[in-house]
Amino acid sequence: MMKANSLIAGCAAALMTVMAGSALAEATKPDMVKIDDNKVKSSLTGIKGNAADGKKWFANRKLGNCLACHSNKDMTSKPFHGEIGPPIDGVADRHSEQELRAILVDSKTVLGKETIMPGFYKIKTGARPAKKFKGKTILSGQQVEDIIAYLLTLKE
Repeated sequence: MMKANSLIAGCAAALMTVMAGSALAEATKPDMVKIDDNKVKSSLTGIKGNAADGKKWFANRKLGNCLACHSNKDMTSKPFHGEIGPPIDGVADRHSEQELRAILVDSKTVLGKETIMPGFYKIKTGARPAKKFKGKTILSGQQVEDIIAYLLTLKE
């Protein structure tokens, strides 16, 4: 009986941890993100980004689609690197984690209204979004954190 109670208690504790983690996964809603001095000071999710996942999101042509505008020597095996935005090589030497988060969340606030880079964690992402995208962000908060973790690996 004692083993069963401790097993149940252990399962309950594990379930509470998972539930707390999933509650944190989108803790900061897009309209609640504050950009101060071109920085978003804290994680959008409270969960550390995963660089391996961030690399996948960065290269994914249907999500981040970062390669459409940026070249990246780390991804020479991927075709069609863009030249519209600056090269991503060495970005971790040029920007802090907080600055990268602000750029990804709302590039127009940080880089200026004339930038064509979208805000990846904003509800309003363009002048005329397709109906299926209205009211949605391009990336989830965790995907933004994952891309930041990947970008922080790109040093000269």
